[in-house]
Amino acid sequence: MGPACKWGFCFADFFDYNRLDYVWRWPMKVLMLTAEEVSRSMSVRDVIEADKSAMGYYSSKKTDIPLRTNLDVKKSEGQALFMPGLIEGEDALGVKIIAVYPKNADKGMPSVPATMVMMDAKTGFVKAIMDGTELTRMRTGGLSGAATDLLAKKDAEVFVLIGTGGQAKSQLESVLAVRPIQKAYIFNRKQEKADAFVESVKEDMKAYGAELIGISDLAPVIPEADIITAVTTATSPVFDGNLVKPGCHINGVGAYTPDMIELPPEIVARADKVYLDTIDGVMHEAGDLMKPVQDGLVSREKVEHEIGEVVLGTLVGRENDDEITLFKSTGSAVFDIVVGEKVYQMAKEKGIGREIQL
Repeated sequence: MGPACKWGFCFADFFDYNRLDYVWRWPMKVLMLTAEEVSRSMSVRDVIEADKSAMGYYSSKKTDIPLRTNLDVKKSEGQALFMPGLIEGEDALGVKIIAVYPKNADKGMPSVPATMVMMDAKTGFVKAIMDGTELTRMRTGGLSGAATDLLAKKDAEVFVLIGTGGQAKSQLESVLAVRPIQKAYIFNRKQEKADAFVESVKEDMKAYGAELIGISDLAPVIPEADIITAVTTATSPVFDGNLVKPGCHINGVGAYTPDMIELPPEIVARADKVYLDTIDGVMHEAGDLMKPVQDGLVSREKVEHEIGEVVLGTLVGRENDDEITLFKSTGSAVFDIVVGEKVYQMAKEKGIGREIQL
């Protein structure tokens, strides 16, 4: 019995050895997309609609999203994270790979590089490799845009954005894209940083017609706000929840660990309706809601509702202009994969990117 038959059967029964070289060398065409190309592939509105689809798929149980795999690379004081998933409704299959290497900053390199790998769900072949940092920025902004579109008052005119970090621009544009905002206040504790952010984005936001105003004091503007988005890594509340007026919609998208809290507990208690991107993610990772529940300020029953149920029509969203609505997100691979699939499809349609053969 030859090597190929040592288990009691012959591989020759299953394979044509004359064709194996061809099979092994089957050409795999992979679309490569840079950060700029990922950004050009989809409009803000496209991303928002893709995120809405992802919300619905997740809440209808049409996804397979395993737990994230974390690997500690102790020698380099880094960590590698692998976030795979399958979306049955889209035939979308992929994995986002993120590395957290704090010492990269000393070398002038990004400390949290990310790559998105999309696969053909029918063949298992890799079909696209794209910049994951830009994809994450887009889909996270799209989440707030989707939640705002679903929950905020239709005539909302005053927006307060808390935070000017890497996510801030997409958070700003996503809200401007779905509501007729007249004034957008952008907060940083340092006035010069708030002003610098406004200067850096004003040309790109010009078409929306909103007045952009940098601020370093939230107290005077929170009572005006129709929409508030917090995108920080704070460990204590960043605004006074007692100042929020009836009818306001709040997005909490920054704090993502049990130790981080950016939303005041009183606004969680005051909110008439609370919606989460994923119950499992938020109730295991987000101090914003975990702590008020643990402290007995609110019940789990009040906060354990997924926004995907609003998309599906199984839960009602805003019912009047006096309700305070709150959306909390910690993110999930489901959004990366649905938006990544749309990026791939639209890049192919528009001829964006470079195709290589492996």
